[in-house]
Parts: sequence; structure tokens; C-alpha cells
Amino acid sequence: MITYSDLYEAARKERYSEQLQSLPKNFVQEIAKYLKEKKQLSLKEEGLFSEMIAKTKKQLENAWTLFRELMTRRRKKILTLVLIAAETGISKQDFDNMLSFERSLFEELIKNIESSDKKITEILEGKTAEELKNELVVFKTNVEELLDMEGEKIGPFEEGQVANIPKEIARILIEDGKVEILEK
Repeated sequence: MITYSDLYEAARKERYSEQLQSLPKNFVQEIAKYLKEKKQLSLKEEGLFSEMIAKTKKQLENAWTLFRELMTRRRKKILTLVLIAAETGISKQDFDNMLSFERSLFEELIKNIESSDKKITEILEGKTAEELKNELVVFKTNVEELLDMEGEKIGPFEEGQVANIPKEIARILIEDGKVEILEK
């Protein structure tokens, strides 16, 4: 069970370190239990224990503040890691210290930056909108004549043939294992 001092120590370590600090894998769940317990204590009827209840309310308020600060600092560090990874290609730094939802955030941000960089490169290379709608593929098997999304006939294609086909069709053929994208 996590205590206020555990939360305080985690926030303090995160505040004074440039690296993402290691947290237990169930840290957020434990904090949720702690906060729920404190909230239940703070909702009790005031009476003989009014001073203790007031103290609990203050501790609950401080715990929320510490937790938010901790998560904000961790997000800032993850954003910095994403920017470094996008520029250098190195993305495993501090990966072990990320919680599962932080790792997902990191991976999604990397994908978005890579996608954005690809679009920028395509624009800089002067590719037209029509070229961006198609995908250059190589056929792994013979494929009969197909209809594209507008109902136009394309194909047939032979094994080993390279073709520039609409991305939607390419995606379907990739899933079927009939083509693979040619790297530029």
C-alpha cells in the first residue's frame, strides 16, 4: 500500500532528476486506492475527530497536487524523449522506466512525428496529391484484374511486377499477402 510519503518521495525524485524515474508497475492503481481511502475518511461526520478529518482532507488535497505534478513532469520528460528519438532514431532510452500507458503515449507520438516527417519530405520532393494517393508495390503472386474504388479496371498483375496502385487497394492486397510496398 502506497503512503503519502511514498508519493512525496516519487514526486521529489522526479522533480530533481533529468531521467524518468522508475515507478512500480501498479503505481497508479495504488495511488487510486490511497486517494479513495483518504476521500472516504474525509467524508466522515465531524465530531470528536474533527481535527483528524481536517488533517486528512488537507493530506488528500496535497496528495492530488503531488500526483498531478508527478504526472506532468513525467509527460514533459516523455515529450523530450520523443523529440530526441525522432531526431536520432534512438527510442529505447528510459523505456524501462515508463509505465504501460506512458509507453503507449511514447509510441503513438513517435508514429505521429514519423508520419508528419514523411508528409513534409513528400511535399519537399514535390510529389503531387495524385502521387500521394498511390502506393508503389511489387506483386508477390499473380493477381487477376481488379476494380479500384472508382470502379475502374486495373490489372492483371504478374508475380514480380511493380505497379503504382491506389493506397486503399494496396492495403487490401498487403493484408492478403499478395503485394509488398517498395521502399523509396
